[in-house]
Amino acid sequence: MAELNTGDGGGKKGGGKVRSKKQNSKVDLTAMVDLAFLLITFFMLTTSLSKPKSMDLGLPNKEDDPNDEVEMKTDQRRTVTVILGANDQIKWFHGLLEAPEPNGKPQTTGYGKEGIRKELLSRVASIPQVTRDKDKGLIVIIKPTKKSTYKNLVDILDEMAICKVPTNAIVNDFSPEENKLADELNKSTQ
Repeated sequence: MAELNTGDGGGKKGGGKVRSKKQNSKVDLTAMVDLAFLLITFFMLTTSLSKPKSMDLGLPNKEDDPNDEVEMKTDQRRTVTVILGANDQIKWFHGLLEAPEPNGKPQTTGYGKEGIRKELLSRVASIPQVTRDKDKGLIVIIKPTKKSTYKNLVDILDEMAICKVPTNAIVNDFSPEENKLADELNKSTQ
């Protein structure tokens, strides 16, 4: 048991006045300690811990042979390529880099409502009208550079979800022209 000693309450022996001797008071702190542990346990069990947040990401099967390369032909009118650079900068172009769509030359922008989201929303709305096929939507090819961060990749995947882009792919193969664009993007943001 815990005790609280307050002294013996005495004074000088043989003093002039007669004082009553005070007894030591004992306070038992066991109940208080028990209550503290019960409260700690209660609050630990009743609070909800933060739930892990995850993002769906489609990856290829592990069983597929990596030597089997299947080349997919897609309509360049449906394709937007996004190159992620340093300092939250993006360079994007519509169609092929060698033969861009009219006014499809590579442009630099950032993330957010006035950045890439505005462009993606306009492309998502216009692609079914261009292809005249409601089932075929926009395809976004995401190419992160070595200077981009994991946060940049998560941000662009969030933009894909916000804009409801039906198909996107993360690719790390750069053509020589795209390497020049990536180098230009990373140099301009330093």
